[in-house]
Amino acid sequence: MKLSNKVALVTGGSRGIGRAVCLLLAAQGAYVAVNYRSSRPQAEEVVAEIEAAGGKAIAVAGDVASPADAVAMVERTIAELGGLHILVNNAGVAKDVLIFNMEPDDWRSVMETNFGGVFNCTKAALSHFMSQREGVVVNVSSVMGERGWVGQSNYAASKGAINAFTRTAAVELARFGIRVNSVLPGFAPTDLVAGLVEKGGKGIKKQLPMRDFARIEDVASTIAFLAGPDSSYMTGSALTVDGGGSAQLGIGRPD
Repeated sequence: MKLSNKVALVTGGSRGIGRAVCLLLAAQGAYVAVNYRSSRPQAEEVVAEIEAAGGKAIAVAGDVASPADAVAMVERTIAELGGLHILVNNAGVAKDVLIFNMEPDDWRSVMETNFGGVFNCTKAALSHFMSQREGVVVNVSSVMGERGWVGQSNYAASKGAINAFTRTAAVELARFGIRVNSVLPGFAPTDLVAGLVEKGGKGIKKQLPMRDFARIEDVASTIAFLAGPDSSYMTGSALTVDGGGSAQLGIGRPD
């Protein structure tokens, strides 16, 4: 299997895209640390599913917004699974508010978790990655980081920061054998965009060239590709998984 003898840490791995990533990496042979902040039962369900399929996994508590927690997560993964080769920075939150109505905490909490989590966990893994001259970081960003949407200034800014960080980290870390890439999902049925999809789902689908939302598995398979050997010459890349939405001009289309 492609990821045999590899160890992966997936932040926000208890549900949504993170859960799908954990299951897919495990199916490809990796040992997986399933990170969660508050949803321990769900994380343990993911671990149980991986183990039932013959894989190996552990549930790892930690808030990615905390630098100390990030270090502890990495250390526990290495101690209990025997190493670390892949870091998937997936954990994220959304607090959609118009700029005029946005409170400082609405801005701060989204930035600290979404972008802060990417920075904290990447930095926590670097000493280990650099010492073994090998490591892969996959950051889960969003097409919102390249475009804009009403009520998502904080979320879009956090994802834009991730995209810029990904490029810079890739340049800095290539000489140590560390690759850093990002995945930019469009509309996929996750908790973060559930309200948006439910309210305007039909209208949004009509504006997508592929006329449908992404499946969680579509995003997970792109992340697994970047985490594995088939993308060994890719770093600093941002792959969109959005049904062509960001490729077109404007927001409407003729019937």
